[in-house]
This record gives sequence, structure tokens and C-alpha cells, in this order.
Amino acid sequence: MALGKTNNSDNNWISFSDIMTGLMVIFMVIAISYILQAQNREKEIDKIIENYKTIQNKIYNDLDSTFTERFKDYNLKVNPDLSIQISDANALFPVQFYDQEMYLTQRFSDFLNEFTPLFFEIILKEEYVNDIEEIRIEGHTGIQTENMEFDTEYYQKMLILSQKRSNKVLETMINHSFYSNLTEDQKSLLRFISTSNGLAFGKALDSTGNFKFHSGNHISHSKSMRVEFRIVTNNQKVIDEWIRKTID
Repeated sequence: MALGKTNNSDNNWISFSDIMTGLMVIFMVIAISYILQAQNREKEIDKIIENYKTIQNKIYNDLDSTFTERFKDYNLKVNPDLSIQISDANALFPVQFYDQEMYLTQRFSDFLNEFTPLFFEIILKEEYVNDIEEIRIEGHTGIQTENMEFDTEYYQKMLILSQKRSNKVLETMINHSFYSNLTEDQKSLLRFISTSNGLAFGKALDSTGNFKFHSGNHISHSKSMRVEFRIVTNNQKVIDEWIRKTID
């Protein structure tokens, strides 16, 4: 009888050991599966970010190779954030007041006549068409004297002036023969993504070309008075895709 009880106890112990071993194997499989899924998800997220950076770099290289050397006489600068700055104040607009009709200098008209088809060709490239969210044409002003920086009435007048200037630039571009010869779908796309924005001296620059808000230096009137063409890529699409991959 004692021997029988020993065998029964051994069998129970073996069964318990087998169960524990089986559970450990299951837990290990689950853990490995989770680790592999996390690694794959991380790789997918890295790929999304890398694709975004690739598009940004390709557009920047296109802009830089197309415009920097060609328009160096206009103090044109292509930035990695996909903005194109024209800071040759004397070449852009004649001296005008906010309540006057807006017009361009002949030099700036000549610039836009050459610039517009090149710029639109880049925007309409098949490889970018789904990644460009907006084209912003920004008008910026300087200030006549430092004591006017916080004058609300003066700031409002500069908002009107800068908005008129950006509107005039966009108007000139869509009246270009290149635009007129585009297909209806291409025109519709450009109308959908193009905006003109007057920012007054809200994003004024200092003498080194940095934002006055960040540097704390004095506003440079000559550098702040500028026009910028800014390409905004579809950040939201990248964010949405990243969130989807994160929660899947």
C-alpha cells in the first residue's frame, strides 16, 4: 500500500511539472510574439518617419538646385524648412501705404515671370502631389522706428499692407501664362493648396536673419521686409499613420 501511494504521488508530481512546463512555454511564446510585434511596429514607424524625411529632403534639393544660383541677385535663400525667402526689399515693392493700391516693381514682376513656372512645376510633380498640403505666400514688413513695435494701430496697418502684398504676388502668379495653360485639375489643385498671408512684422528678423522673437535683438527693417514662398508638407498624414501603427 505504501508503494502504491508513492507511485500515485510521483504521477501527480509529474503531471504538475508537465503543466508548469507547458505554461512556461506558452508564456515564452506570448512574450516572444509580443517582442516581435513591438519590433515590427517600431520598424514600420521608423519607415514612416524616414519616408517623410526623404520627401522633405527631395523637395528641398529640388528648390535649392532650381532657384539658389539662378536668383542669387535677389538675395534669394532656400531653407531646409522648405521656405524660399526674397529679402531684397528694394526689388520687391515701391514705397506704399497700407490704403493705397498695390503694385510690384518691374524688377519683381520680372522675377515672378521667371520664378512662377519653375515653382509650379516642382509643386505639380507626381512624386510630391500627395505630400504637399499647402503653399503659403507670405508678406512680411519691417518697422520704421523701434518705438512703433508695440503700437497696435501701426501693427494693424502693417497687417493690411502685408496682406495686400501677398495677395498681389499670388494674383500675379495665377495670371501667368504657365498657369493658364495648365489642365483644369492642376489649376484646381493649385487653388486648393495656395494661400496668401500677411504677417506684418510678427515674424520680424534681426540683422543676422534670425527671428527677433527668439534672439531678442533689434528688428532689421531691411531683412524683415520680405516675401516668402513656403511649402507645407502633409505632417498630419504622417502623424495619423504613426498613431494608427502605435495603437494597432
